[in-house]
Amino acid sequence: MPVVNSAHSVFISRLQGLQVLDASGDQVGKVRDVVVQARLAGRPRVRGLVVELFARRRIFVPMLRVHAIDLNQVSIVGVVDTRRFTKRASEVLVMDDLFDREIQRDGRKASIFDVSMIEVRNREWELYEVALRDIPSTRRFGLTPKGPMVIVPWSAVAGEVLDAEQSTDSKLAQLADMKPADVARELYEMDPERRAEVASALDDEQLADAFQELPEDEQVDLLQALEKERAADVLDEMDPDDAADLISDLPTELAEELLSRMEPEEAQDVRNLLKYPELTAGGMMTPEPVILGADDTVAKALAKVRHQDLTPALSSMVFVTRQPHDTPSGRYLGGVHLQRLLREPPSLQIGQMIDNDLQPLPPNAGIGEVSRYFATYNLVIAPVVNPQNQLVGAVTVDDLLDHMLPPDWRGDQMEGSGEPDAEVNHG
Repeated sequence: MPVVNSAHSVFISRLQGLQVLDASGDQVGKVRDVVVQARLAGRPRVRGLVVELFARRRIFVPMLRVHAIDLNQVSIVGVVDTRRFTKRASEVLVMDDLFDREIQRDGRKASIFDVSMIEVRNREWELYEVALRDIPSTRRFGLTPKGPMVIVPWSAVAGEVLDAEQSTDSKLAQLADMKPADVARELYEMDPERRAEVASALDDEQLADAFQELPEDEQVDLLQALEKERAADVLDEMDPDDAADLISDLPTELAEELLSRMEPEEAQDVRNLLKYPELTAGGMMTPEPVILGADDTVAKALAKVRHQDLTPALSSMVFVTRQPHDTPSGRYLGGVHLQRLLREPPSLQIGQMIDNDLQPLPPNAGIGEVSRYFATYNLVIAPVVNPQNQLVGAVTVDDLLDHMLPPDWRGDQMEGSGEPDAEVNHG
């Protein structure tokens, strides 16, 4: 059976034993299994690989670190966590848990011979197909003869294969198609034990999105109810500014432990935000605005702001800096409005259309100064620049509103009160 079944799918049995190479081409270890997370609806998501190091220690490598898979090797990028891999309750090991499992198919017994996975988006994989071998009812000399093999979609066996790993509550299955605010409301209305059970069954991204819609005290309680490794994964998926707000509400010892378990790049973004008081531009900003160089073209800028993960506010302006273009950036040059980009030729360099009248905010600007800034410039995003003239982030209008509204406004929403508070503190 080939490694590649279609344009982007891979049969998992052929991954076992493949060399895992880092960005320098050095061997890290060998693939021993594939970790998937059962979902309440849809195909299971591939979380990563179990890789055995030379010292026989098995570690976890997230799929986001997997750069390429071919016939002879797996290439990874970035820093790898070398702590020993421990399977969570909501996870399934494809080779250990699924291979050779017997199921019923069309009234006959069959066993799982292999499972394939497919890349649905860049570095995001899901289980795709299952290779089944029929188990004939007759035996000869105590041996079970091998029947014919057939390849079926994952959906054909999902209900039976992962019954033990999935909740049977029909209400839980509905969460997969809900918006984050609706998932948050469902979690809010559950008792703590049920909430923890449901949270463990949701994938990291969906749970992170729901977290950001919960009242602050509920976020803290739910995060503390999760296993620490799972809690760190959820924080990795959250917007850095929301993760920083949540971590700042945790006991110091727990906050530091979760930061140490997060992906290094995500943790550093959060640590940088924690340096600023909460009700300042630095405390409210996101460190991930759209940043390009002066020589980049309108076409490249438009391609960047079209990214599906960007909010409308973040995509409304491109900031221009010298290298590096990650925060804290090189020298800040200015911003270019999306409307201006839409009016200019695709080949024009964006350095020629910078808005020179747009003054940045300092990181220590208070909430009152930030709100007056938005009112003065009629914007939905504002650059934050430190005394060294580096872009350190950007405040969006929704970040500002989150901090201007009463502390319990999300709780009021969960209780069904849609009435605005008559008194809003403008600082």
